[in-house]
Amino acid sequence: MENRGKAAPAEDAVRYRLFAVPGAGGEERLRRCADGIAVRLAPLLAAYIWQRQRFRLRYVPPCGDTPEHIGGTTVFGDNVEDEWFIVYLIREISRAFPELVARIDDNDGEFLLIEAADFLPKWLSPENSENRVFFYKGELHIIPLSETEEQQWEELPAESLTISEALALLSVHSEEFLAAEPIRRAVYKRINGYPEKIQASYHRAHCYLPAGIVAVLKQRPSLVAAAVQAFYLRDPTDLRACRSFHTFPPEERVMTMVTFTKCLYAQLVQQKFAPDRRSGYTLPPPSHPQYKAHELGMKLAHGFEILCSKCSKVSSDLKRNEFRGPLWERYLHSLKEKDYFKGEIEGSAKYLELLRMAEHYFQQSVNKPESSVEMSPGDEILTLLRTTTFDVKEFEREATCLPPEDDDSWLEISPDVLDQMLKEATGESHHSSNEEEQKYDLEAVAESMKAFVSKVSTHEGAEVPWSSDETNVTFDVDSFTKALDRILGADSEELDSDDLDEEEEFNFSDEDDDDLDAGKQREDEEVSPKELIGSLKSYMDEMDRELAQTNVGKSFTTQKKGANSTKATTSQNAGLDSEEEDAELTPVDVDMNLVTNLLKSYSAQAGLAGPTSNILQSMGVYLPENTDRIGSSEDAAE
Repeated sequence: MENRGKAAPAEDAVRYRLFAVPGAGGEERLRRCADGIAVRLAPLLAAYIWQRQRFRLRYVPPCGDTPEHIGGTTVFGDNVEDEWFIVYLIREISRAFPELVARIDDNDGEFLLIEAADFLPKWLSPENSENRVFFYKGELHIIPLSETEEQQWEELPAESLTISEALALLSVHSEEFLAAEPIRRAVYKRINGYPEKIQASYHRAHCYLPAGIVAVLKQRPSLVAAAVQAFYLRDPTDLRACRSFHTFPPEERVMTMVTFTKCLYAQLVQQKFAPDRRSGYTLPPPSHPQYKAHELGMKLAHGFEILCSKCSKVSSDLKRNEFRGPLWERYLHSLKEKDYFKGEIEGSAKYLELLRMAEHYFQQSVNKPESSVEMSPGDEILTLLRTTTFDVKEFEREATCLPPEDDDSWLEISPDVLDQMLKEATGESHHSSNEEEQKYDLEAVAESMKAFVSKVSTHEGAEVPWSSDETNVTFDVDSFTKALDRILGADSEELDSDDLDEEEEFNFSDEDDDDLDAGKQREDEEVSPKELIGSLKSYMDEMDRELAQTNVGKSFTTQKKGANSTKATTSQNAGLDSEEEDAELTPVDVDMNLVTNLLKSYSAQAGLAGPTSNILQSMGVYLPENTDRIGSSEDAAE
C-alpha cells in the first residue's frame, strides 16, 4: 500500500502521525503539543488497559518526503478495539489542536476508507489513496485527484502526492476537501460511544491469586494484559519456570477482583490448561462454586511467573521519581479538572491507588526521556514487589466483601444475536426480525436479479444496481448505428444484432458445398431481409420443438394458456397448423423460472451465506427463513 518504498506498519499495528500546518511547525512547538496532548488525554489513558502497547506520541525529525511530526506506532494485537480507540483519540486531538493535521493507517493501508468502502467515489483506489486521507479540525478530509469531475484545482497532482503538498493544499482548501457525509458517517459510527464505551469493554471477575500478584495489580492494573498474553502465547520453555513457582508460590493466595478487557478475559477463560503437579497449584472440582475463580487465578499466576522468569536481573533504578515542576502541576490539575479521582478524599486508599496509576502514566508517556529503554513487564513486576509492602490479612478482609463479578454470558452468542450484529454492522438493522409479518414480493426478486444482470460492470467486479455511487451509462446511438452499417451493409435497418449473428452463421454454413453454383449464390444474396428473418425464425422454432421433448425443455415452466397469446403464436413461415405443436411452443415463463431457481439455490444454502442471499441483500431484497412457506413460493409466484 505504501508507495516509494516506504515501510508500512507491522501486522496488527496502527501508525499515527500529527503534522503541523504550514507556518505552525518547528521542533519546539511540536514537542509542546505532544506534552499538551499527553496532559489532556491523561484522564482517559491513565487507567486504560491496552492489549499490547500503549498510545504514545514522540517527536520525529524530518526524513525524505516526510516532514517533522509527532507520532507513534501501537501494536494492538488481537484487540482491534484498541485501534479504533486510537482513531477516536486522533480525531479529538485534531479537534483540540487545530494547528495539527493527522494521518492514521495500519498494515492494511487506509483502513478508514475500508470502513467506508460502500460510499467511496469511483476514482479513489488503494493505488492512489496514499497521503490523501487526513483528520483536520476534528473532521475527515480526502484530497481529490486533479482530474476528478467533482473538483478542479490546478495545483493538484494527478497521482502521487507528498505529505508536504497535501498539507499545503489542506490548509487552503479544507472546506472543499471535507469527505462526503456518507463516508464520514460510516467512519464516525465505528468510534461512536467513546469515551463511555471504555467501561463497557471491561470485564470484572473474581480470581484466586497469590498475595504478591494482588499487590502488583493494585499498583499497576494494566499489567494484567502482559500476564494474559504471556500465558496465552506460552511455549514449553516458558512452562519450565512454572514447575516450581519461585516468585509467586501458591501458599499465600487470596480472593480478589481483577479487571480485564473482554478480549483478555476471553483469551484467558477459553484456554484449556492443567497445571504441573510439581507447581503446587491445585483446582477444586468443577462443581465447586468458586471453581472458575480458582482456574482464572491459576492461569493468571502462570502468566506473571512466566514474565518474571524472563528477567535477567532486577532493575537497579528503584529510586522513586520526585513529581514536581510546572509540567507535573499542569498534569495533576488536568486530572482533577476532569474528575479523574471521582470525588475520593485526598489521602484515601482509593485516591492513592488512582494517583499511583496517574504517576505511572506520567513517567511512561509524559516525562519519560525519548532515549530511555522501555522497562519490560517482568522487570516492572519485580521492581514493584521490591518497593511495595502489603498485608495479606488486609487482602483477606477485603475478600470477604468483594462486589459481584460481571456476567460473562456475552461469551456465548446465539445465531439470532449474531445475525442481528451482522445486520447492524452492515447498516441493515432497519430490516425487521419479525419474519412472520413481512410480505415478500417475488416479482421484486425477479426484477432485482434482472437489474443486477443488466448492470454494467468492469474487470474490478460486479456493481450493485442501487449502489450509492451509481452513475448513468452513456450510449452513443449514432456511433452504434454506423458500426452496424459497416458490418451489415446498407440493408441492415430491419435486422437486430441478435438475428444478425445467427443469420450469418446459417447463410454461410454451406458456402463451401460443391453442389452450389455461382448463380445460386447470387440468388441467395438477393433475398430480402424479411425473408431471411422469417427463415431464421422458422429454424429457431424447429429447434424449440426439438428441445421441448427433451429433459432440458421439460425442466422449464411455461406461461399459462391465454396469459400472453401474442407471444405464444408461432411464425406464419413455419407452416404449423396443429394445436398440439402450438402448445409445445408455449413461451417459457422467464420470471417464474428465475424465481424458482433462486429459491432452490437459497434453500441449498441451508441458512448460511451464499450467492443468492448475498446478491439480493446487496440490493435490499431479503428472503424469509427456509421454512415450508418457501417450499410453496412457486405457487405464490403463479
